[in-house]
Amino acid sequence: MFNSPWRSDFPTLNNIHNTLPLIYLDSAATAQTPLTVIERMQRFYTHEYATVHRGVHRLSANATHNMEQARQTVAEFVKATSSDQIIFTKGTTEAINLVANTFLPTCAQAGDEIIITDMEHHSNIVPWQMLAERLGLTIKIWKMTAEHTLELDDLRHLLSKKTKLLALSHVSNVLGCINPIKAATAIAHQFGAAVLIDGAQGIMHQAVDVQDIGCDFYAFSGHKLYGPTGIGVLYIAKQWINTLPPWEGGGAMIDRVQLPMGTTYQTSPWRFEAGTPNIAGILGLSEAINYINHIGMDAIIQHEDRLIRYAEEQMRSVDALSIYGKRANRVGVISFNLGNHHAFDIGSFLDNYGVAIRTGHHCAMPLLQRLEQSVVCRASVGLYNDSQDIDVFVDRLQRIKQLLG
Repeated sequence: MFNSPWRSDFPTLNNIHNTLPLIYLDSAATAQTPLTVIERMQRFYTHEYATVHRGVHRLSANATHNMEQARQTVAEFVKATSSDQIIFTKGTTEAINLVANTFLPTCAQAGDEIIITDMEHHSNIVPWQMLAERLGLTIKIWKMTAEHTLELDDLRHLLSKKTKLLALSHVSNVLGCINPIKAATAIAHQFGAAVLIDGAQGIMHQAVDVQDIGCDFYAFSGHKLYGPTGIGVLYIAKQWINTLPPWEGGGAMIDRVQLPMGTTYQTSPWRFEAGTPNIAGILGLSEAINYINHIGMDAIIQHEDRLIRYAEEQMRSVDALSIYGKRANRVGVISFNLGNHHAFDIGSFLDNYGVAIRTGHHCAMPLLQRLEQSVVCRASVGLYNDSQDIDVFVDRLQRIKQLLG
Protein backbone atom coordinates (compact mmCIF):
# COMPACT_ATOMS: atom_id res chain seq x y z
CA MET A 1 0.00 0.00 0.00
CA PHE A 2 1.04 3.59 -0.55
CA ASN A 3 -0.60 6.75 0.76
CA SER A 4 -0.87 10.30 -0.49
CA PRO A 5 0.92 12.74 1.84
CA TRP A 6 -1.28 15.55 0.47
CA ARG A 7 -4.77 14.14 1.05
CA SER A 8 -5.36 16.11 4.26
CA ASP A 9 -4.90 19.37 2.33
CA PHE A 10 -8.29 18.90 0.62
CA PRO A 11 -11.27 19.53 2.92
CA THR A 12 -13.96 18.07 0.63
CA LEU A 13 -12.35 14.64 0.99
CA ASN A 14 -13.52 14.62 4.61
CA ASN A 15 -17.12 14.22 3.43
CA ILE A 16 -19.13 11.16 4.47
CA HIS A 17 -21.74 9.67 2.14
CA ASN A 18 -24.10 6.94 3.35
CA THR A 19 -21.81 6.52 6.40
CA LEU A 20 -18.91 5.87 4.00
CA PRO A 21 -15.87 8.12 3.47
CA LEU A 22 -15.70 9.80 0.10
CA ILE A 23 -13.51 8.16 -2.56
CA TYR A 24 -13.15 10.88 -5.20
CA LEU A 25 -12.20 9.55 -8.64
CA ASP A 26 -13.54 12.35 -10.82
CA SER A 27 -10.57 14.70 -11.03
CA ALA A 28 -10.63 14.81 -14.83
CA ALA A 29 -13.95 16.66 -14.57
CA THR A 30 -12.91 18.88 -11.66
CA ALA A 31 -9.99 18.41 -9.32
CA GLN A 32 -10.53 19.05 -5.64
CA THR A 33 -9.26 22.34 -4.21
CA PRO A 34 -6.72 22.53 -1.39
CA LEU A 35 -7.42 24.66 1.66
CA THR A 36 -4.66 27.12 0.75
CA VAL A 37 -6.52 28.07 -2.45
CA ILE A 38 -9.81 28.49 -0.59
CA GLU A 39 -8.12 30.65 2.03
CA ARG A 40 -6.43 32.82 -0.62
CA MET A 41 -9.76 33.57 -2.29
CA GLN A 42 -11.41 34.20 1.07
CA ARG A 43 -8.64 36.65 1.99
CA PHE A 44 -9.29 38.58 -1.20
CA TYR A 45 -13.00 38.88 -0.47
CA THR A 46 -12.45 39.59 3.22
CA HIS A 47 -9.53 42.03 3.21
CA GLU A 48 -8.55 42.98 -0.36
CA TYR A 49 -11.81 43.28 -2.29
CA ALA A 50 -11.69 45.89 -5.05
CA THR A 51 -11.70 45.87 -8.81
CA VAL A 52 -8.55 46.17 -10.88
CA HIS A 53 -7.29 48.71 -13.46
CA ARG A 54 -7.22 52.49 -13.22
CA GLY A 55 -8.07 52.68 -9.52
CA VAL A 56 -5.81 55.10 -7.64
CA HIS A 57 -6.90 54.01 -4.18
CA ARG A 58 -4.86 51.48 -2.26
CA LEU A 59 -7.23 48.49 -2.48
CA SER A 60 -7.58 48.77 -6.25
CA ALA A 61 -3.85 49.25 -6.80
CA ASN A 62 -3.12 46.24 -4.61
CA ALA A 63 -5.66 44.08 -6.46
CA THR A 64 -4.15 45.09 -9.80
CA HIS A 65 -0.65 44.30 -8.57
CA ASN A 66 -1.68 40.89 -7.23
CA MET A 67 -3.51 40.01 -10.43
CA GLU A 68 -0.50 40.84 -12.58
CA GLN A 69 1.74 38.90 -10.22
CA ALA A 70 -0.61 35.95 -10.73
CA ARG A 71 -0.21 36.36 -14.48
CA GLN A 72 3.56 36.15 -14.03
CA THR A 73 3.15 33.01 -11.91
CA VAL A 74 1.15 31.36 -14.69
CA ALA A 75 3.70 32.45 -17.31
CA GLU A 76 6.54 30.88 -15.33
CA PHE A 77 4.52 27.71 -14.75
CA VAL A 78 4.09 27.04 -18.49
CA LYS A 79 7.53 28.50 -19.35
CA ALA A 80 6.20 31.41 -21.42
CA THR A 81 8.81 34.05 -22.20
CA SER A 82 6.70 36.89 -20.80
CA SER A 83 3.46 37.45 -18.92
CA ASP A 84 1.86 39.38 -21.80
CA GLN A 85 1.45 36.00 -23.52
CA ILE A 86 -0.97 34.88 -20.80
CA ILE A 87 -4.65 35.69 -21.34
CA PHE A 88 -7.15 35.01 -18.58
CA THR A 89 -10.41 33.43 -19.76
CA LYS A 90 -13.37 31.63 -18.17
CA GLY A 91 -11.81 28.28 -19.03
CA THR A 92 -10.44 26.11 -21.82
CA THR A 93 -13.65 26.43 -23.83
CA GLU A 94 -13.56 30.21 -23.93
CA ALA A 95 -9.83 30.15 -24.70
CA ILE A 96 -10.41 27.95 -27.76
CA ASN A 97 -13.31 30.11 -28.88
CA LEU A 98 -11.10 33.18 -28.53
CA VAL A 99 -8.63 31.68 -30.99
CA ALA A 100 -11.42 30.56 -33.31
CA ASN A 101 -12.84 34.07 -33.45
CA THR A 102 -9.61 36.03 -33.76
CA PHE A 103 -6.94 33.96 -35.48
CA LEU A 104 -8.55 32.17 -38.42
CA PRO A 105 -10.87 35.00 -39.51
CA THR A 106 -7.76 37.11 -40.10
CA CYS A 107 -5.78 34.58 -42.12
CA ALA A 108 -8.14 31.98 -43.63
CA GLN A 109 -10.35 32.06 -46.68
CA ALA A 110 -12.92 29.71 -48.18
CA GLY A 111 -11.37 26.35 -49.00
CA ASP A 112 -8.67 26.52 -46.34
CA GLU A 113 -8.36 23.68 -43.83
CA ILE A 114 -8.44 22.94 -40.13
CA ILE A 115 -7.18 19.59 -38.82
CA ILE A 116 -8.54 18.09 -35.60
CA THR A 117 -8.43 14.55 -34.23
CA ASP A 118 -11.31 12.18 -33.57
CA MET A 119 -10.43 12.01 -29.86
CA GLU A 120 -11.11 15.67 -29.13
CA HIS A 121 -13.37 17.08 -26.44
CA HIS A 122 -16.39 18.84 -27.94
CA SER A 123 -14.81 22.15 -26.89
CA ASN A 124 -12.09 21.48 -29.45
CA ILE A 125 -14.53 20.39 -32.15
CA VAL A 126 -17.64 22.57 -32.11
CA PRO A 127 -15.92 26.01 -32.32
CA TRP A 128 -14.09 24.86 -35.45
CA GLN A 129 -17.28 23.49 -36.98
CA MET A 130 -19.06 26.78 -36.36
CA LEU A 131 -16.14 28.71 -37.85
CA ALA A 132 -15.85 26.38 -40.85
CA GLU A 133 -19.52 26.88 -41.63
CA ARG A 134 -19.18 30.64 -41.39
CA LEU A 135 -15.99 30.97 -43.45
CA GLY A 136 -16.36 28.05 -45.84
CA LEU A 137 -13.43 26.11 -44.38
CA THR A 138 -12.79 22.37 -44.57
CA ILE A 139 -12.31 20.26 -41.45
CA LYS A 140 -10.03 17.24 -41.84
CA ILE A 141 -9.82 14.48 -39.26
CA TRP A 142 -6.56 13.02 -37.98
CA LYS A 143 -7.89 9.61 -37.02
CA MET A 144 -6.46 7.56 -34.19
CA THR A 145 -5.30 4.04 -34.99
CA ALA A 146 -6.89 0.79 -33.83
CA GLU A 147 -4.42 0.94 -30.92
CA HIS A 148 -5.84 4.35 -29.94
CA THR A 149 -2.74 6.31 -30.90
CA LEU A 150 -2.04 9.16 -33.30
CA GLU A 151 0.52 8.36 -36.00
CA LEU A 152 2.59 11.25 -37.30
CA ASP A 153 2.72 9.85 -40.84
CA ASP A 154 -1.07 10.10 -40.96
CA LEU A 155 -0.78 13.77 -40.04
CA ARG A 156 1.76 14.38 -42.80
CA HIS A 157 -0.67 12.96 -45.35
CA LEU A 158 -3.43 15.30 -44.16
CA LEU A 159 -1.42 18.51 -44.13
CA SER A 160 -1.32 20.78 -47.16
CA LYS A 161 -0.56 24.38 -48.05
CA LYS A 162 -4.21 25.11 -47.34
CA THR A 163 -3.95 23.96 -43.73
CA LYS A 164 -4.20 26.96 -41.42
CA LEU A 165 -4.54 25.28 -38.04
CA LEU A 166 -3.96 21.98 -36.27
CA ALA A 167 -5.97 21.68 -33.04
CA LEU A 168 -5.38 18.67 -30.79
CA SER A 169 -5.51 17.64 -27.16
CA HIS A 170 -2.40 17.20 -25.04
CA VAL A 171 -4.04 14.28 -23.23
CA SER A 172 -7.32 12.55 -24.13
CA ASN A 173 -9.99 13.03 -21.48
CA VAL A 174 -11.34 9.52 -22.21
CA LEU A 175 -8.30 7.39 -23.01
CA GLY A 176 -5.71 9.26 -20.97
CA CYS A 177 -3.23 8.91 -23.83
CA ILE A 178 -0.44 11.47 -24.13
CA ASN A 179 -0.40 12.77 -27.68
CA PRO A 180 2.81 13.65 -29.59
CA ILE A 181 2.18 17.38 -29.44
CA LYS A 182 5.77 18.54 -29.86
CA ALA A 183 6.43 16.42 -32.96
CA ALA A 184 3.01 17.26 -34.40
CA THR A 185 3.67 20.97 -33.89
CA ALA A 186 6.98 20.79 -35.72
CA ILE A 187 5.41 18.95 -38.66
CA ALA A 188 2.47 21.36 -38.89
CA HIS A 189 4.82 24.34 -38.87
CA GLN A 190 6.65 22.88 -41.86
CA PHE A 191 3.42 23.37 -43.80
CA GLY A 192 2.87 26.87 -42.42
CA ALA A 193 0.01 25.81 -40.13
CA ALA A 194 -0.42 27.15 -36.61
CA VAL A 195 -1.05 24.76 -33.70
CA LEU A 196 -3.47 24.97 -30.79
CA ILE A 197 -3.10 22.53 -27.90
CA ASP A 198 -6.07 21.78 -25.66
CA GLY A 199 -4.19 21.32 -22.39
CA ALA A 200 -7.19 20.85 -20.10
CA GLN A 201 -6.15 17.29 -19.22
CA GLY A 202 -2.43 17.71 -19.78
CA ILE A 203 -1.72 20.61 -17.43
CA MET A 204 -2.59 18.57 -14.33
CA HIS A 205 -0.50 15.51 -15.11
CA GLN A 206 2.40 16.78 -17.23
CA ALA A 207 5.06 19.47 -16.89
CA VAL A 208 4.26 21.98 -19.64
CA ASP A 209 6.90 24.00 -21.48
CA VAL A 210 5.25 25.93 -24.28
CA GLN A 211 8.60 27.04 -25.68
CA ASP A 212 9.79 23.45 -25.95
CA ILE A 213 6.47 22.35 -27.49
CA GLY A 214 6.64 25.25 -29.91
CA CYS A 215 2.85 25.59 -30.14
CA ASP A 216 1.13 28.81 -31.12
CA PHE A 217 -1.66 28.48 -28.56
CA TYR A 218 -2.05 26.42 -25.36
CA ALA A 219 -5.34 26.47 -23.41
CA PHE A 220 -6.24 25.10 -19.99
CA SER A 221 -8.68 25.50 -17.09
CA GLY A 222 -8.00 26.33 -13.45
CA HIS A 223 -10.44 23.80 -12.03
CA LYS A 224 -8.48 20.92 -13.56
CA LEU A 225 -5.38 22.21 -11.78
CA TYR A 226 -6.63 22.21 -8.18
CA GLY A 227 -7.87 25.76 -8.63
CA PRO A 228 -11.33 27.36 -8.78
CA THR A 229 -13.92 27.11 -11.53
CA GLY A 230 -14.59 30.00 -13.88
CA ILE A 231 -10.95 30.77 -14.64
CA GLY A 232 -8.78 29.57 -17.50
CA VAL A 233 -5.70 30.51 -19.47
CA LEU A 234 -4.77 30.97 -23.09
CA TYR A 235 -1.08 31.15 -23.95
CA ILE A 236 -0.39 32.97 -27.22
CA ALA A 237 2.98 32.78 -28.96
CA LYS A 238 4.89 36.04 -29.43
CA GLN A 239 4.23 36.39 -33.15
CA TRP A 240 0.47 36.59 -32.58
CA ILE A 241 -0.08 38.51 -29.36
CA ASN A 242 -0.37 41.98 -30.90
CA THR A 243 -1.55 41.03 -34.37
CA LEU A 244 -4.77 39.25 -33.39
CA PRO A 245 -7.81 41.53 -33.14
CA PRO A 246 -9.86 41.76 -29.95
CA TRP A 247 -12.75 39.33 -29.64
CA GLU A 248 -14.96 41.12 -27.13
CA GLY A 249 -15.35 44.86 -26.71
CA GLY A 250 -15.78 46.79 -23.50
CA GLY A 251 -13.87 48.31 -20.63
CA ALA A 252 -10.19 47.59 -19.89
CA MET A 253 -9.34 46.44 -23.42
CA ILE A 254 -9.36 49.90 -25.02
CA ASP A 255 -6.64 52.48 -25.49
CA ARG A 256 -8.83 55.37 -26.64
CA VAL A 257 -12.53 55.52 -27.54
CA GLN A 258 -13.76 58.07 -30.07
CA LEU A 259 -17.16 58.73 -31.61
CA PRO A 260 -18.55 57.79 -34.01
CA MET A 261 -15.61 55.54 -34.91
CA GLY A 262 -11.88 55.33 -34.32
CA THR A 263 -11.47 53.32 -31.11
CA THR A 264 -8.00 51.90 -30.55
CA TYR A 265 -7.07 48.95 -28.36
CA GLN A 266 -4.64 47.95 -25.67
CA THR A 267 -1.72 45.64 -26.30
CA SER A 268 -1.81 42.03 -25.12
CA PRO A 269 -2.91 40.68 -22.71
CA TRP A 270 -5.49 43.37 -21.88
CA ARG A 271 -6.86 43.66 -25.44
CA PHE A 272 -8.34 40.18 -24.95
CA GLU A 273 -9.75 40.75 -21.44
CA ALA A 274 -12.78 43.00 -21.78
CA GLY A 275 -14.68 43.89 -18.64
CA THR A 276 -14.01 43.13 -15.00
CA PRO A 277 -12.01 39.90 -14.70
CA ASN A 278 -12.56 37.03 -12.27
CA ILE A 279 -10.04 38.46 -9.82
CA ALA A 280 -10.68 35.95 -7.05
CA GLY A 281 -10.42 33.10 -9.55
CA ILE A 282 -7.14 34.45 -10.90
CA LEU A 283 -5.68 34.68 -7.41
CA GLY A 284 -6.98 31.19 -6.62
CA LEU A 285 -5.36 29.78 -9.76
CA SER A 286 -2.07 31.42 -8.83
CA GLU A 287 -2.26 29.91 -5.36
CA ALA A 288 -3.00 26.49 -6.84
CA ILE A 289 0.16 26.79 -8.94
CA ASN A 290 2.12 27.81 -5.85
CA TYR A 291 0.76 24.72 -4.12
CA ILE A 292 1.85 22.48 -7.00
CA ASN A 293 5.25 24.13 -7.19
CA HIS A 294 5.74 23.56 -3.46
CA ILE A 295 5.14 19.83 -3.91
CA GLY A 296 7.02 19.64 -7.21
CA MET A 297 5.57 18.41 -10.47
CA ASP A 298 8.08 15.56 -10.60
CA ALA A 299 6.77 14.21 -7.29
CA ILE A 300 3.18 14.51 -8.51
CA ILE A 301 3.94 12.74 -11.78
CA GLN A 302 5.73 9.91 -9.98
CA HIS A 303 2.87 9.45 -7.51
CA GLU A 304 0.16 9.52 -10.16
CA ASP A 305 2.04 7.21 -12.49
CA ARG A 306 2.37 4.64 -9.72
CA LEU A 307 -1.30 5.10 -8.85
CA ILE A 308 -2.69 4.72 -12.37
CA ARG A 309 -0.61 1.59 -13.02
CA TYR A 310 -1.81 0.09 -9.75
CA ALA A 311 -5.43 0.98 -10.56
CA GLU A 312 -5.32 -0.65 -13.98
CA GLU A 313 -3.68 -3.77 -12.58
CA GLN A 314 -6.32 -4.12 -9.87
CA MET A 315 -9.23 -3.39 -12.19
CA ARG A 316 -8.20 -6.20 -14.52
CA SER A 317 -9.10 -8.64 -11.74
CA VAL A 318 -12.80 -7.79 -12.20
CA ASP A 319 -14.50 -10.24 -14.54
CA ALA A 320 -16.13 -8.80 -17.68
CA LEU A 321 -14.53 -5.39 -17.18
CA SER A 322 -13.48 -3.71 -20.45
CA ILE A 323 -10.78 -1.03 -20.21
CA TYR A 324 -10.27 1.42 -23.07
CA GLY A 325 -6.93 2.87 -24.06
CA LYS A 326 -3.32 1.82 -24.22
CA ARG A 327 -1.75 0.86 -20.91
CA ALA A 328 1.77 2.04 -21.77
CA ASN A 329 0.66 5.58 -22.67
CA ARG A 330 -1.86 6.56 -20.02
CA VAL A 331 -2.06 9.33 -17.44
CA GLY A 332 -4.83 10.40 -15.13
CA VAL A 333 -7.85 8.47 -16.37
CA ILE A 334 -9.11 4.95 -16.95
CA SER A 335 -12.34 4.53 -18.92
CA PHE A 336 -14.19 1.25 -18.69
CA ASN A 337 -17.48 -0.60 -18.89
CA LEU A 338 -18.65 -3.57 -16.85
CA GLY A 339 -20.15 -6.25 -19.06
CA ASN A 340 -23.39 -5.15 -20.70
CA HIS A 341 -24.45 -3.02 -17.75
CA HIS A 342 -25.16 0.61 -18.48
CA ALA A 343 -22.49 3.04 -17.30
CA PHE A 344 -25.08 5.13 -15.45
CA ASP A 345 -26.08 2.09 -13.39
CA ILE A 346 -22.47 1.39 -12.46
CA GLY A 347 -21.92 5.04 -11.53
CA SER A 348 -25.06 5.10 -9.39
CA PHE A 349 -24.12 1.92 -7.53
CA LEU A 350 -20.62 3.28 -6.89
CA ASP A 351 -22.06 6.54 -5.60
CA ASN A 352 -24.14 4.59 -3.08
CA TYR A 353 -20.89 3.00 -1.96
CA GLY A 354 -19.21 6.39 -1.51
CA VAL A 355 -17.17 6.28 -4.75
CA ALA A 356 -17.46 9.22 -7.17
CA ILE A 357 -16.68 8.55 -10.83
CA ARG A 358 -17.91 10.11 -14.09
CA THR A 359 -20.27 8.39 -16.55
CA GLY A 360 -21.53 9.41 -19.98
CA HIS A 361 -20.01 10.39 -23.31
CA HIS A 362 -17.56 12.80 -21.61
CA CYS A 363 -18.10 15.44 -24.31
CA ALA A 364 -16.27 13.15 -26.73
CA MET A 365 -19.00 11.55 -28.83
CA PRO A 366 -16.83 10.95 -31.93
CA LEU A 367 -14.28 9.10 -29.80
CA LEU A 368 -16.94 6.92 -28.19
CA GLN A 369 -18.25 6.10 -31.65
CA ARG A 370 -14.79 4.82 -32.53
CA LEU A 371 -14.94 2.68 -29.38
CA GLU A 372 -18.41 1.47 -30.46
CA GLN A 373 -19.87 2.70 -27.19
CA SER A 374 -22.53 5.27 -26.39
CA VAL A 375 -21.41 5.84 -22.78
CA VAL A 376 -18.51 4.69 -20.62
CA CYS A 377 -17.46 4.93 -16.99
CA ARG A 378 -14.38 6.99 -16.19
CA ALA A 379 -12.25 6.89 -13.05
CA SER A 380 -9.68 9.67 -12.80
CA VAL A 381 -7.07 10.37 -10.17
CA GLY A 382 -5.39 13.33 -8.55
CA LEU A 383 -2.42 13.81 -6.27
CA TYR A 384 -4.66 13.22 -3.22
CA ASN A 385 -5.63 9.66 -4.22
CA ASP A 386 -3.79 6.60 -2.91
CA SER A 387 -3.80 2.83 -3.16
CA GLN A 388 -6.51 2.53 -0.51
CA ASP A 389 -8.87 4.54 -2.74
CA ILE A 390 -8.20 2.12 -5.56
CA ASP A 391 -8.69 -0.92 -3.35
CA VAL A 392 -12.08 0.36 -2.17
CA PHE A 393 -13.09 1.25 -5.73
CA VAL A 394 -12.19 -2.18 -7.09
CA ASP A 395 -13.84 -3.93 -4.15
CA ARG A 396 -17.06 -2.00 -4.88
CA LEU A 397 -16.83 -2.98 -8.54
CA GLN A 398 -16.54 -6.61 -7.49
CA ARG A 399 -19.67 -6.24 -5.34
CA ILE A 400 -21.60 -4.64 -8.18
CA LYS A 401 -20.54 -7.45 -10.51
CA GLN A 402 -21.88 -10.01 -8.02
CA LEU A 403 -25.15 -8.10 -7.58
CA LEU A 404 -25.84 -7.53 -11.26
CA GLY A 405 -24.41 -10.81 -12.51
